[in-house]
Amino acid sequence: MSTETRRTREPAGAERGVPLRARVRALLVVAGVTAAPALLAPTAARAAGRRTRTVASGETWEVTGITRLDELVVAEGAVLTAPDGRILSLTVNGVETGSALDGTYGWTTVIAAGTYRGDVVLTPAVEHLESFAGATFHLRQAVYVGASGVVPESSVLSAVRGGRLTDAYARGVDLVSTGEAFNGFFVADGASYVVERPRIGFDGNGRLDFASYGAAVTGAGDGTRLVVDGAEIDNRGSVRTGVIARDGAHVIVKNSRIHTRDGVLPADYQPGFGADMMTVPWMLGLSGNVRATNVLGENTRATYIGSHISSEAWGVLSTDSVRNSRLTAINSNVTLTGDSGYGTYADGGSQQDVFLGTRFDVATFAAISTGSPVTFGDSTREAVAALDAELDLGLTAQELATIEPRPSVVASRGFGVMWHSGDGGSVTIGGSTRFSTAETMFLDKAKQVTITVDGSAGARLHAGNGVLVQIMETDDPGSMTGTYTEPTGDPARDTTFDVTAEHTKDATAVFTDIALRGDFYNAMRTGKNLVVSFGRTRVEGVISASASRHAVSTITSTEWQQINHVTNTARTAVNNGVIVKLGAGSVWTVTGTSYLTKLVVDADATLRAKAGRTLTLTVDGTVTALTPGTTYTGALTLTPA
Repeated sequence: MSTETRRTREPAGAERGVPLRARVRALLVVAGVTAAPALLAPTAARAAGRRTRTVASGETWEVTGITRLDELVVAEGAVLTAPDGRILSLTVNGVETGSALDGTYGWTTVIAAGTYRGDVVLTPAVEHLESFAGATFHLRQAVYVGASGVVPESSVLSAVRGGRLTDAYARGVDLVSTGEAFNGFFVADGASYVVERPRIGFDGNGRLDFASYGAAVTGAGDGTRLVVDGAEIDNRGSVRTGVIARDGAHVIVKNSRIHTRDGVLPADYQPGFGADMMTVPWMLGLSGNVRATNVLGENTRATYIGSHISSEAWGVLSTDSVRNSRLTAINSNVTLTGDSGYGTYADGGSQQDVFLGTRFDVATFAAISTGSPVTFGDSTREAVAALDAELDLGLTAQELATIEPRPSVVASRGFGVMWHSGDGGSVTIGGSTRFSTAETMFLDKAKQVTITVDGSAGARLHAGNGVLVQIMETDDPGSMTGTYTEPTGDPARDTTFDVTAEHTKDATAVFTDIALRGDFYNAMRTGKNLVVSFGRTRVEGVISASASRHAVSTITSTEWQQINHVTNTARTAVNNGVIVKLGAGSVWTVTGTSYLTKLVVDADATLRAKAGRTLTLTVDGTVTALTPGTTYTGALTLTPA
């Protein structure tokens, strides 16, 4: 998921200098329709008499201006269009409705057959084009905001209910959609805009979050700054995203609740990548068709403060197809309400994903990384103030004072952090973070990773299945229709790879000032070492080279739930060296036979078996005394008996 994005838009019109209220009034005086006396009054007085229109089967009606009716009947086979360069939307009593994608993989929408009664408004707005992976999507939105403010010609203002809308802010606005692929707020072109206390509820499928197609709120473009404060967003539908930040925008979400729920995919939908991607790739061991948020493009920033962000499946906080972007959450709640999905996806092009004082309650992964650094820590006054300055969050002194310091608390009903693509990813856990999982804590699928855990301020780790670190070959079959087949037999020894040395592409883990209970396994068949360092740390468990196995020998999309899940058999290293550095003040209690390739024991470190047992070390088959201050290299076996 790393295809490049590109955004384009047709000109919004030449009347940017005209006051917003006057522009809206002029747009509404069409075909005998009386303009709303106030900016947001879609149910304003109409001309005398009942207005109805029937579009018969085989008939085409080109709607050339904003048109208000009491009843619209669209027969099967009828076509409603807008002039070239414009796209048609329908609202009934202020609710966007009737729009349907023109196909399973549609790039635009049409007005569906049906009878629409009430305050019916048809708006042929200026078409808004977004391109991704060779496809151009025709977007519609309730409110388009450009550098000079709201652009009525590019907006469907009859979908804006209540509140107040100005060129600088929207306050207390309601947006409701039951059609497909309709957007809420789209803020772009270097605009600076504030959306306060919106209530947005979209029920119906979107199309592609890479193109912001169907999102509730989007901030896009270099120099764009969008602040969302006190929002209530509740979307249901495939790819009906809550918040998207993209293409260099800076989006700040405060004191908000964002929730997305899966939709019903078209019956003929086939999972794919690029412009056809409407579901999470099953090869991650996940299911679902909507993620709550996304960060896209280059130099984009998204920050969530004091907010509750949740999704039924797929994911909650995502960065995807990014370069040099940032994702941050402070004192927020990240929740997966269903049984499959991640808390955060850290794309390899992301500069850093930081979570301070944030609580995760997720189904499958707390985090997935393809190379981006991920940090969990406390929201101390100093840390928050530093981020405020670094990210230009613009928090007032009062806002800073109301952010109470608290630890991050991460609870996963599955795994902790997983690496599956790219290289150079890292996770840093500090402060008094409490991190617990039902499955393996750190799952590395053949990637260069760095794990750093500092328990000096009280950080704690707990892996429910007893495995803290698992290094394994990837079980990704490589395509939506591929099959993963478990390798059989012993791997062939690579004589060019040194299992006793530290390599740039190795997986490394550093633990300081913490008590650990759990196992560490390196099950790679090809050349990659696991290097584990302990400082002032007490660890109890097995640290070993191993062979890993899935419960089934082949995995297709039908068996997607088998992805990630393996068992280990400790065994002598082949191309999977294990290097343990037991630093000063550290104690390793070996609970089962462990196969290493290098062991460094500080003079002030202790290596032992559990009470009542004896620990034996063999080096290349020879029993060797365990002496503090010694380095051992070769085929090492530690056996508690």
